[in-house]
Amino acid sequence: MSTPETVDEKERSTYEWRSFLFIVIFLFPILSVAIVGGYGFVVWAIQVLFIGPPGHG
Repeated sequence: MSTPETVDEKERSTYEWRSFLFIVIFLFPILSVAIVGGYGFVVWAIQVLFIGPPGHG
């Protein structure tokens, strides 16, 4: 049976900061754009396929 590797506090702290910065700088902005863009696409598709543009009718 293998033993888990021990990581000292400095390495762990560095890993945690890198993970935090990756999430804040890259992941959240990309997810925000994807969610807003996806919502806009769904609204556009509904208007094109089912209900028509706003003010139409």
